[in-house]
Amino acid sequence: MLASLSGETICPRQCFLRSSAYRYHTRVLHFLQQLFGQRTAAGADAATWQPARRPTPQQARKHAAWVADKVYRNWLGPYYKAYHLRKGGAGGRRGLRVELLREPGRQGALLYYDESIGAGNFRHLYELLGERIVALGYHRACHDQRQRHHEQHHETAYKQLFKPNPTDCAESGRCNQRYGLITLDLVGVNGNPLFIRLSSNPVCESHFTPAHSFDELLAALLDEPAADAAMQASAAAY
Repeated sequence: MLASLSGETICPRQCFLRSSAYRYHTRVLHFLQQLFGQRTAAGADAATWQPARRPTPQQARKHAAWVADKVYRNWLGPYYKAYHLRKGGAGGRRGLRVELLREPGRQGALLYYDESIGAGNFRHLYELLGERIVALGYHRACHDQRQRHHEQHHETAYKQLFKPNPTDCAESGRCNQRYGLITLDLVGVNGNPLFIRLSSNPVCESHFTPAHSFDELLAALLDEPAADAAMQASAAAY
């Protein structure tokens, strides 16, 4: 059930063009304002999702130090390798675990937590992926959290939805959607992290350029050199 946590496929409204070039660009810009300006936690009940708490100054400083020390290199490359092994049908029990997500109009992956990483480092990984998505030309449309209590466990989920910045419309008449809409989730059970879920959803609209593939997105986010001895040693500090 937890592995099925997902947002609904986001499909923008149809925008009808007129013959005049001026009216064409006006309609496209209006369409983009509607698409990129609406704040939503896709597929979530608005009554249960709340804005995620912002990190304290101390937490922000610690995360900045974690990034500066490049501690993430201990796991990004191994997750990237595990993804391609799983995709090729060769994923084994050793190393980090990745599962593929295939839904109509959407691709993604679950990066499962491993105790060798540590809960603090895993949370830093989640935050880093969001920062890297923004650096690819996106803005964060929402960052929400939800807690649900079940009979034998309680679930905590964080969800970020990213939309591409509306660029290139005036010059080309088509908006560069990059990798499409991107959703990034962190799910935990009983206070322990379970997985990070990353997925992309191309926008099905003629006004947008074709989306880059999910494999290309994953390469931009995870393809990193191996950690050196200092990076390996610093992991325990976080």
